Amino acid sequence: MFPCRPTPASTATLLRLSVFLVFLCLLQSAAATEELSDPGLRKLLIEAVEQSDSFQDRFDAEVWLLDMSRRLQPMVSDPAQRLELLRRIHYESRRAELMPELVLAVIEVESRFDRFAISRAGAQGLMQVMPFWLKEIGRPNDSLFNARTNLRMGCTILRFYMDKEKGNMTRALARYNGSLGSYKYTNKVYRALDRRWSNY
Repeated sequence: MFPCRPTPASTATLLRLSVFLVFLCLLQSAAATEELSDPGLRKLLIEAVEQSDSFQDRFDAEVWLLDMSRRLQPMVSDPAQRLELLRRIHYESRRAELMPELVLAVIEVESRFDRFAISRAGAQGLMQVMPFWLKEIGRPNDSLFNARTNLRMGCTILRFYMDKEKGNMTRALARYNGSLGSYKYTNKVYRALDRRWSNY
C-alpha cells in the first residue's frame, strides 16, 4: 500500500495544530508569572485582539500580542498601555509594509519606548521624528508625542528609505538615522532585533 500524500487541507490543518501547540506553550510559560495569569490582563488581551485588524486572523493576533507583550514588559510596565502600543505598532508597520519586529527594534534604539523622548537634535517621540516634517506635510498642530501620529510618520519615513535603497535595510536604517556611511546605528538596531524581537 502506498503512503497517503498530504493534501493542502491536511497540511494547513497540521500547520495550525503546530501553531496552536506553540501558543499553548507560551500560555504555560506566561502562566508561570503572576502578571500574565492575571484575569485583568486576559481581558485586556481579548480587547486588544478584537480591535486588531492588521492580523490575518484572531489566533495570529493572540499569539503575537501575548509574545511581544512579554518581551516589552521590562520597558513598558503597564499591561493596558503595552497591548495598545503593540496593536498600533503592528497596524502601522503592516500599513507601511514593514516587519513589526523591525519597527520594535527601531523604537527600542530610538526612544526605549518613551513616547515623550526628545533627542539632542530635537527629534521627538517613539520613533524620534523631526518636528519639521509636520510643517512639511501641512499639519503643524499635530503632536509627535501622540503615538499614532509618531508611528504613522516614522513607519512612512522608514518605508520611503527602504524603497529608495531598493530594500537594502542596512542603508535604509542609516538614512533614517541620518548616518549614511556609518554602521553604528544600524548595528544597534540589528542587535536589538536579534536580542529581543526576532522570531528566528
